[in-house]
Amino acid sequence: MSKVTLPDGKVLEIQDGLTIGQVAEKIGARLARDAVAGKINSQAVDLNTPVKTDISLSIITANSPEGLEIIRHSCAHIMAEAICSIWPKAQLVYGPTVEDGFYYDIDLDEPIRPEDFEKIEKKMTEIAEKKLPFIRRELSREEAIKHVAGNKYKIDNISRAQGDTISFYSHGQGFEDLCRGPHIPSTDRVGSFKVMSVAGAYWHGDPTQKMLQRIYGTAWRNKKELEEYLHMLEEAKKRDHRVIGKQLDLFSFHEEGPGFAFFHPKGMVIWNQITDFWRSIHNKYDYQEIKTPIILNQELWKLSGHWENYKENMYFTTVDEVEYAIKPMNCPGGCLVYRNKKHSYREFPMRVAELGLVHRHEASGVMHGLVRVRQFTQDDAHIFCVPDQIEGEIVNVINLVFEIYSAFGFNDIHIELSTKPEKHIGSDEIWDVSTTALKNALETKKIEYQINEGDGAFYGPKIDFHISDCLKRTWQLGTIQLDFSMPQRFGLVYTDKDNTEKTPVMIHRAILGSFERFIGILIEHYGGNFPLWLAPEQMRVLTISEKTNDYAQKLHRMLKAEGFRCDIDVSNEKIGAKIVRAHNERIPYMLVVGPKEAETQSVSVRIRGSKESNSLETGQFIAAAKEKIESKTQDLVI
Repeated sequence: MSKVTLPDGKVLEIQDGLTIGQVAEKIGARLARDAVAGKINSQAVDLNTPVKTDISLSIITANSPEGLEIIRHSCAHIMAEAICSIWPKAQLVYGPTVEDGFYYDIDLDEPIRPEDFEKIEKKMTEIAEKKLPFIRRELSREEAIKHVAGNKYKIDNISRAQGDTISFYSHGQGFEDLCRGPHIPSTDRVGSFKVMSVAGAYWHGDPTQKMLQRIYGTAWRNKKELEEYLHMLEEAKKRDHRVIGKQLDLFSFHEEGPGFAFFHPKGMVIWNQITDFWRSIHNKYDYQEIKTPIILNQELWKLSGHWENYKENMYFTTVDEVEYAIKPMNCPGGCLVYRNKKHSYREFPMRVAELGLVHRHEASGVMHGLVRVRQFTQDDAHIFCVPDQIEGEIVNVINLVFEIYSAFGFNDIHIELSTKPEKHIGSDEIWDVSTTALKNALETKKIEYQINEGDGAFYGPKIDFHISDCLKRTWQLGTIQLDFSMPQRFGLVYTDKDNTEKTPVMIHRAILGSFERFIGILIEHYGGNFPLWLAPEQMRVLTISEKTNDYAQKLHRMLKAEGFRCDIDVSNEKIGAKIVRAHNERIPYMLVVGPKEAETQSVSVRIRGSKESNSLETGQFIAAAKEKIESKTQDLVI
């Protein structure tokens, strides 16, 4: 008999040799029905894995993120079999899961086109309906290489795999592929799927290697989830920040600088509004602001550790025969500022922020508008404190994060806490103290969070903040990281109460991350319909006829004097055409003036997206608009 310890602490005694699936049946019929895999001692395994000794066990269900990833991984295999049955000469390279789906890289001389997707899906459906079991077998590394003899891609995969044994998965009689697993029990558990796109991809991303065909697909638990996802993609296309950015004349990219964004005057209005807000909030939270150079001697990056771990993503230049690097991160510069003078414990906590311009090399194939660029401004800050101040400082940063996110309408925030990895620096004691401080800070705020065991940086535990946009897509923005490495590398010290020199605790934190990326997210979240405080043009005066031009010009000057970003349209076009143009440019308020408004010194206010107009006294409108800006509300109704 073997003892199986469940997540709730309950212990089952079972007969040796029962599979994980059979144990799930003993726990409950519904659990067994939803199960796609299991975890033995935290290691994911197939449901047909036998229990041979005492274990800790959890069941992975289709309703969990892990379960959905397993479904997608299995669907990748089903798609690969379908492709190989249609194109027998296709050679499989590898097929991992990615966010919202999976892909398979294929070596095939004949191009696979979008019009082929339907027949691939049809073949996949046939495979799924056969209810073929996924069967795992393990070979020694030597046996595995013999088994795939002649397939350079699989031999390469085996050479990169870890462990003494190599696993293969088959379903049915004609398909087998090298794979770590686990997989769903049988092909009919694959849910609803769709082949999405095809693109070119170099083997291992190396442009000197052969171009492969990368076939993307998605899989969901059921048809409803798939349809919701496809609908979201259609909505996302309408909100594509690259398209809206061009329509609204916010920014552009040019082949003279791929990956480097050019912000236009209207885009800079948004940038500056965010910057002003960021500075005002940081002043409220007692941060000091610094500015450090973007080019620094490469020896600095060797000292910081970036050279060893990040060299491939850095840009370099030579000045007076000395090698310099363009900074990919702001931290080393912040350390030099700290080290510039002596510090006392009385100065702590010391909160130092920087809107630093950084450069990181991204492959041309992964750049994507503003959300993946080679140059960006990062809102970094470094907090220097003593150990017993960690918890209070984390609470302070969490308050700051939530206040900033809420101003942009992001209130659905998912938080993850990552703990000590196997390879780390610093004593277990300081890791325990720091991790406990992070947990206590989150619990003090009564915030739900997910723990990622062993997923922290080698230099300290961290908290990551993920926001959800209007399409329920998640974006990782903010991060709080404790760093035990950099203060030691740079010899940072302070004088403690006992007059001895000690190393301070260093907390890295970013809230928006990349300004460029954040603006791209905002454009898609708002669909270009910015709230009044962010809108490049907040209102436009529209004349019905030239008879009211004098009043319109007077009103325009008055609104500008009140600090509004206001334009005027006194063209000879009909008022309907003026309204359509202003609407297409996403102007929040269209102020229509005719003889009645000129006589009563009022405005007829038409709100973006509405067909109704509301007549207001000029002073009443100004007061209401100022209140909207001050409160940073998303609502335009006056």
